[in-house]
Amino acid sequence: MTPLKLLGLAFGASLALSTTALAQDIKVAVAGPMTGSESAFGRQMQNGAEQAVADLNAAGGVLGKKLALQTGDDACDPKQARSVAEKIASDKVPFVAGHFCSSSSIPASEAYADGNVLQITPASTNPLFTERKLWNVLRVCGRDDQQGLVAADYIVKHFKGKNVAILNDKTTYGKGLADETKKALNKAGFTEKMFESYNKGDKDFNSIVSRLKRDNIDLVYVGGYHQEAGLILRQMRDQGLKTVLMAGDAMNDKEFASITGPLAEGALFTFGPDPRLKPTAKAIVEKFKAKNIDPEGYTLYTYAAFQVWSQAVAKEKSTDPKKVIAAIKGGTWDTVLGKLSFDAKGDIKVIDYVVYKWDAKGNYAQIDAKAM
Repeated sequence: MTPLKLLGLAFGASLALSTTALAQDIKVAVAGPMTGSESAFGRQMQNGAEQAVADLNAAGGVLGKKLALQTGDDACDPKQARSVAEKIASDKVPFVAGHFCSSSSIPASEAYADGNVLQITPASTNPLFTERKLWNVLRVCGRDDQQGLVAADYIVKHFKGKNVAILNDKTTYGKGLADETKKALNKAGFTEKMFESYNKGDKDFNSIVSRLKRDNIDLVYVGGYHQEAGLILRQMRDQGLKTVLMAGDAMNDKEFASITGPLAEGALFTFGPDPRLKPTAKAIVEKFKAKNIDPEGYTLYTYAAFQVWSQAVAKEKSTDPKKVIAAIKGGTWDTVLGKLSFDAKGDIKVIDYVVYKWDAKGNYAQIDAKAM
């Protein structure tokens, strides 16, 4: 562990507070599912936050002060997320990068708004996050109404005349993404043959798989997380189905392949263009690789959230959240993701989701839809 990696003690709602923070340090936080079924994404966020703080501190800190990183664990539970947010706010932390699950980010954002905390989510894609006119919210990722449109466009082009099913896990993220994909498909004149839900955390999908088999489903779109998507894929193959599985950005972790093994081959998901391949991320990616960390998924998105915040703080010469967010919305910021600018709601102005495909070796790569 490097000297810059902050150690924490558990407080209250699973909030880890730095034991090495000095009075003159500027407190910042990262919050997400550090435990639970989505902890793979919590690790991505923690890795991105730790590297960003280490790099900022090595460069002299922010406003001449060092940053002290706190970590909040919401386990993707809305109530726990609210408790984490209240603790961060009570500790007078001016900025948090979080959360991951939309069902956590949305309730947490209200506590942050009341507690004067600027929140930038690297990963929450439900449109509602930025549609409630809260003063304190931003995201460096896209939205499900954009992501669903890309998925629907792919399905219409490559599965015309085929049988398609749409599943969702009833969560804010999963149901929202499935609804947006369905809406875009239906608008394009494509009607799904099956629309069904399951519960996040389910392990047995044989009844759903039997329906997929009965209806001769060629592609199943899953609005949900990688754990359940992996089990659905395995159980489809167990019943002899060759149905293609497609999902959203919550499939972007190698843990999906650890669930499916070589059965992952051919599975599809949507995500932004791979940030690891951007010239703006080259130097940072090399730092991660030197630590044997693959900065996949939302690692670099979290890093970018810290870059946006720190640059705006430097411009304003203040950590005051209201001044900083006004500066962020009025400017353009250099990040590992490229230049980012935001609209009045807090959404980034340029969105570019693409389709990825998994292979049998547990790797995924962007595919050229036109060439498929």
